Amino acid sequence: MTIIVTGAAGFIGSNLVQALNQRGETDIIAVDDLSDGDKFRNLADCEIADYLDKDDFLQRFGRGQFGKVRAVLHQGACSSTVEGDGRFMMDNNYRYSRDLLDAAQALQVPLLYASSAAVYGAGRDFREQRECERPLNVYGYSKFLFDQRVRRQLAQARSQIVGLRYFNVYGPHEQHKGAMASVALHCFKQYQADGKVSLFGSYGDYPSGAHLRDFVAVEDVVRVNLFFLDRPQVSGLFNVGSGRAQPFNDVALAVINRLREQQDQPPLSLEMALLEGILEYSEFPEHLRGKYQCYTCADLERLRSVGYQQPTLTVAQGVAGYCEWLQRPGLGAQPALG
Repeated sequence: MTIIVTGAAGFIGSNLVQALNQRGETDIIAVDDLSDGDKFRNLADCEIADYLDKDDFLQRFGRGQFGKVRAVLHQGACSSTVEGDGRFMMDNNYRYSRDLLDAAQALQVPLLYASSAAVYGAGRDFREQRECERPLNVYGYSKFLFDQRVRRQLAQARSQIVGLRYFNVYGPHEQHKGAMASVALHCFKQYQADGKVSLFGSYGDYPSGAHLRDFVAVEDVVRVNLFFLDRPQVSGLFNVGSGRAQPFNDVALAVINRLREQQDQPPLSLEMALLEGILEYSEFPEHLRGKYQCYTCADLERLRSVGYQQPTLTVAQGVAGYCEWLQRPGLGAQPALG
């Protein structure tokens, strides 16, 4: 039975396609916008049945031209938190998702889609409740507005609808994201190029490098998607994170010490990394002031309540595996999921 993955050539989408392949699934329709042609590399090691541009797909899907579809895993979106074109953001993230939802419901096809922790904004309470949601930028608002539409439709849904609020995801296949790539990838590139890493300086009530985020490995994000794919009777909005808030300093040190270990060098503490100039801080960017989440931490109670009990990778575990992947010749395939 066909599985459709939108954003399939992107970061999370391509990891999902590979994970489906590992389960023996190859009847996969990959949907994306390859205006950035280099993204094809994320699918080069994947087995798919067909590829479609995102606009062609939506029209054909709405007409029911793909036969029996098991589910749509909707990962396609503009993920830039600094995108200022609200018209583009709302058309790409909200309206496209709305039209896809309407078509999926008409055809009674399960829809699992990527939401975001950006819906919570600067709050300190990260529960899937309306009172916790105060987005700080138009990206977060586009995700929030679609979540609201889903909430209104859940009671009378004709098939599964699952919104997954991703926190700070890192891991293989994100190289094309540029400035929007994870701090883990930025730290890796900086250390490889310059032998040192630079993080944001102090902002708000947080010292330099001490802003706290819930960093979640893409392997864990994929596992959650597959969990819901296998349980079409479960619908709702769910956080997807590690459930831990860790400082950016932890990510930087995980990268530094993993690469030092490979060079038979001893690990460094935060104090020693600063003293030796291997970790430094830059002034907090002006364009992010008032639009930046200084703290995030996924409340996983709702996810656990529907039966997902797998532990998540720590930053040290996830970053170590990611560094190894980044050092493979030709940036090989994602590690197999255990």
